[in-house]
Amino acid sequence: MAAGSDSQAAEEKTKSRSQSEVHRRLKYISLAVLVVQNASLILSIRYVRTLPGDRFFTTSAVVMAEVLKVVTCLFIVLLQRKFHVKDTVCFLVDSIVFQYKDTLKLAVPSLIYTLQNNLQYVAISNLPAATFQVTYQLKILTTALFSVMMLRKTLSRVQWVSLLLLFAGVAVVQLEQEGKKEASVSEDSHQSYLVGLVAVVISCLSSGFAGVYFEKILKGSSASVWMRNVQLGIFGTALGALGLWWNDGAAVAERGFLFGYTGTVWCVIFNQAFGGLLVAVVVKYADNILKGFATSFSIIVSTVMSVYLFGFRVDLLFTVGAGLVIGAVYMYSLPKATVASSSSLSSSSATSLSSQRTDGGAEMEAFLPKCSAKQKGS
Repeated sequence: MAAGSDSQAAEEKTKSRSQSEVHRRLKYISLAVLVVQNASLILSIRYVRTLPGDRFFTTSAVVMAEVLKVVTCLFIVLLQRKFHVKDTVCFLVDSIVFQYKDTLKLAVPSLIYTLQNNLQYVAISNLPAATFQVTYQLKILTTALFSVMMLRKTLSRVQWVSLLLLFAGVAVVQLEQEGKKEASVSEDSHQSYLVGLVAVVISCLSSGFAGVYFEKILKGSSASVWMRNVQLGIFGTALGALGLWWNDGAAVAERGFLFGYTGTVWCVIFNQAFGGLLVAVVVKYADNILKGFATSFSIIVSTVMSVYLFGFRVDLLFTVGAGLVIGAVYMYSLPKATVASSSSLSSSSATSLSSQRTDGGAEMEAFLPKCSAKQKGS
């Protein structure tokens, strides 16, 4: 009997080791996915917007990405319902139509996200990819400030210091870039550094507000992340189509919705549509430090690739500014438990550490992309 008990304990120990190994591998796979998605989207948009020839309508790309996202999420909802079409239709009607008040809550963040997606194209079309990647980290600052104002959240001293370093790093990069543009920018009269800078700053403000607003109105909701994406996508498609009609209506009517679309453009749209959904799935395997590291590493990847793809020149000021931003991102991603335990390790208990990790994880949603923020709301 004792031998049987020992055998069962050994099996459980082996199973636990196996699960731990699987989780460790998934953790590093998640890191790779986060880095590739963060860097590839920015680099690919910059690439297709600087190619010679006919340019596609960015407003149509935003609409197409929303449509693909809705279709994908509808398929996943159908899969969750074991392909029972009637049951799925009834569920969708109940969630979207009968619970219309809940659906209407998503109109505001959807409007802001649609604006943000369009501004992202404007910013990357006018800024070097590396400069955009560094400057776009201001969304961490705006999200933190909106969280303090709207949700009454508290930040640790280390986090406040990291926000100051973040702002300083971005300022140094902008100082370095003033009067200096990529070779392609100076040769192309359609590109304006000022326009790109204004677009990325507004995008950061909208990203911070939308994420915090989404958290505020949907906290405690029981809907799945896929259902939330369907609701957001419906508004996003409608608002994106309205923006397309307002900005490029006559040109689209003359040249067609898919004008300028190439294989590379389709890759960008698929990355934008599915990238966030993919991150929403894998992000649960990545802790706060890993997410911060992925964001920092993606800045390095974008900078290195910009040197080879776009002739971007890295000098001392840019290196210092980017280094400050990378350090700030990593510092902000540290859970409160880590900060607290380093200053008062002797008085910490397992219970308090667990509680602090939860708080730190909630505050780290600033690093999540659009779809991850939706996951949080669900």
